[in-house]
Amino acid sequence: MDIRQMRYFIAIAEEKNITAAANKLHMSQPPLSLQLKQMEEELGVMLVERHGKKLELTDKGEVLYRHALNIVHSFEEVKNELQETDEGRKGSLSIGINTLSVPEIPEWLDTFHSAFPLVYLRVVQNDSAYLAELVKNRAIELALIRLPLPNHELNYLHLYNEPFLFVCRTKGKNDITIEEISSHPLILPSTEGLGSFNIIHEAFSKAQLPLHVVCECSDMKVLMELVSSGIGTTIVPKSVFQTYGHSSLYAREITDSILKSSLGLIWLKQHYLSRPARNFIELVKARLELDEDSSHK
Repeated sequence: MDIRQMRYFIAIAEEKNITAAANKLHMSQPPLSLQLKQMEEELGVMLVERHGKKLELTDKGEVLYRHALNIVHSFEEVKNELQETDEGRKGSLSIGINTLSVPEIPEWLDTFHSAFPLVYLRVVQNDSAYLAELVKNRAIELALIRLPLPNHELNYLHLYNEPFLFVCRTKGKNDITIEEISSHPLILPSTEGLGSFNIIHEAFSKAQLPLHVVCECSDMKVLMELVSSGIGTTIVPKSVFQTYGHSSLYAREITDSILKSSLGLIWLKQHYLSRPARNFIELVKARLELDEDSSHK
């Protein structure tokens, strides 16, 4: 098998349909079917099970798919490293952004684009856990995520901490205690097993207080609309409310809690990092130092 055939198999595995995979690869269906047959004959195993037009990977196919992804990504890394020119002024940068919003990212990307206008940018938005998996699988190089997200395979640059706010549609005093929040119906940002969800649960658990959850929502715009409709209240990082909050909603500081949201920039350990990615990391570091200097003046 060669790199070309591995690319073919990855497309087949992901599309689960020969015609769709052929369209994705910009080729006709018969040659792709022949390539799949030749791969199975060469390896002496069945890679897919056919159910009409739909294909499902066998256990052998799953093994090949996993290794093919690693081999193709490694090949791309080598090719990019060999072809990289002009100190990162050309090339591409793929970066993930957490769904809970990163207010600074448009400014950072604009600054980066101004400095490196020939670098093609690809921006992916999703939750932190999914973005971390994309980085691990080398589908993207960098990701801005909400911490904590423990993973020993990733390097991270801690950007900043910010407080969580209690958000509701009823105007009240400027602050609220975590004990008072425990009596309110809550719509939690993100979903179980992810950063913000876990941070909130841990805070209430440590305070030995009940958490009255009526809903979970990973889309912040929808979450704010749900709070505005009266279904429940919520607890979100300050920047999320600044970005998505409605004029009909009120945010209150949480006075007696250590509820904090941390933001980090992550990349894969012990793997080649492209010059555009390294340039972006240096730009973010410089911006953080600038912001820190401004805050001390």
